[in-house]
Amino acid sequence: MSDAASIRIANALERMSPAPLEAPDFAEAEAFLWHTSPDQLEPIANVSRVDLDLLVGIDRSRDVLLENTLRFARGMSANNALLWGARGMGKSSLVKAVHAQINAQGLPLKVVELQREDLPSVTRLLALLRDAPYRFLLFCDDLSFSHDDQHYKSLKAVLDGGIAGRPDNVIFYATSNRRHLMPRDMIENERSSAINPGEAVEEKVSLSDRFGLWLGFHPCDQDQYLSMIEGYCAAHGVAVDPEVLRAEAIEWQATRGSRSGRVAWQFFVDLAGRHGVVV
Repeated sequence: MSDAASIRIANALERMSPAPLEAPDFAEAEAFLWHTSPDQLEPIANVSRVDLDLLVGIDRSRDVLLENTLRFARGMSANNALLWGARGMGKSSLVKAVHAQINAQGLPLKVVELQREDLPSVTRLLALLRDAPYRFLLFCDDLSFSHDDQHYKSLKAVLDGGIAGRPDNVIFYATSNRRHLMPRDMIENERSSAINPGEAVEEKVSLSDRFGLWLGFHPCDQDQYLSMIEGYCAAHGVAVDPEVLRAEAIEWQATRGSRSGRVAWQFFVDLAGRHGVVV
């Protein structure tokens, strides 16, 4: 084989196996988005989040998650956390608000958001974060799996770490509407059709057991719903007659057919817009 041919083959192999991704300058932002094809960490200058004090009706989950995150940011032992339950009740908002609170206390914790579809690349991401001089909160929003979904196997690299172990400077938080990360009807279907029903879903159901913290979020009542809106009004300086505010807020949730923190915020955005306030 000629030297020219050898060079062409070497160049082709190099293109097929690109050099490992270099870590970005983590000092330039508090938050990053993980992308694949190609691998990259995109710095986010302004994170969309609300103040921790405005999250009403989730006091216990707020206190537990904040304390767990503080311990991790200070270099102590802490658990991975699964925030599960009702839609629109502040699961992802709480994670982002806790992260902001930690940084406000002078602890340089970085948050990296990972999409569920990119879980197969998590080993590469962990390798990038392992030697960085920061502590990282790896966050996956709206995490769930179907019966034929194999992405959950990649998640074990974060929760268990495999032979290398999870990096000491990385913790993993996920939100889900499902406690066991897969629909109940799929769990029952696999149990009823399997040769060994006990083993059919054990691997997937036990995935949620690998989270040290389970924090449940439940639908809010009307008083909590109204308290959320009153808190938003106070924080953004929107002055409305209390009786008018109550009547309009109740009418809004009735037309939506649901009551949650998300519905409360959507009503407030409409209210603020009608009063000329930008939020």
